[in-house]
Amino acid sequence: MNEINYQKFTVLYIDDVIAVVYKPFGMLSVPAGNGRGGRTALSSLEDYMRKTGRFSKNHHPSAVHRLDRETSGVLMFALTKSVQQKIMDNWQKIVTARTYVALAENGHHKGPALPSEGTIDSPLAFNAYHQTYVPRDLSRLSPKEKRGMVSAVTHYTVLRTGKTHTLFELNLETGRKNQIRAHLSSIGYPIAGDENYRCRTNPFNRLCLHARLLEFIHPVTKEKMRFEIPAPSEW
Repeated sequence: MNEINYQKFTVLYIDDVIAVVYKPFGMLSVPAGNGRGGRTALSSLEDYMRKTGRFSKNHHPSAVHRLDRETSGVLMFALTKSVQQKIMDNWQKIVTARTYVALAENGHHKGPALPSEGTIDSPLAFNAYHQTYVPRDLSRLSPKEKRGMVSAVTHYTVLRTGKTHTLFELNLETGRKNQIRAHLSSIGYPIAGDENYRCRTNPFNRLCLHARLLEFIHPVTKEKMRFEIPAPSEW
C-alpha cells in the first residue's frame, strides 16, 4: 500500500483464516470491558466482512494481540477459533518481528548520553490503576506486587535526536501491556503526548507511538508475511 490515511481504519490483507489491518490512533483494538468506547478495530473488521460476504457464525474476527487505543499501526486478527488458538499458543514462533516507532521527549534523561542502540531489560510492575511501570526500588514493593511483576525486554535504536525530542525504533522481545511506554519513560524518554508517563509535550495532539511493522509466518500456508506502514512523516 503506497499511501495511507492515518485517520482511517484500513484492511491491508484478508484470506480465509487471518486479516491484517491498519488501526488509527484513538480507536480501541477490541471493545472495553464495560462495552463502551465506540467503534473498534474488531467491529470495523466485522462490518467489512459483512459487506463483502465473508462473515458467518464460524468465520469472524478474534483478537490475537492488541494495540493501545492511542497507538496506531498494523494489527492482526484470526478469523476462526482454531487459528486464533494456534497463533496465541505459538506466538513467539509465528511472529518473527514487531517494530514500533516512537517520538519521545528528551527532558527527563539524566546521566551519560544514551547509546545509539541498546536493550531495556527491566521487569514491569502494576500500580493500583493497573498501569505498568518499572519499579525504581524493589524493596518498597509488597510481596503481592513482587509476585505480579513480569519480565519485559525492548530493543531500541535511536533514529534521530533533536533538541527537545528523540525518534526511536523499537523491537519487542516480549509483548507486555504498555511495555514501550513504561520502558522509555524509565530511561528518561517518555513518549510525546503520554501524560500517564509524565510527558510534558504533545506536539501532534496524540500519543506518538506507531506499530510500523508486523512480520509473521502464516499459521496455515507457512508463507512468510510482512506488513509495514511508515510512521507519520511529520515526526
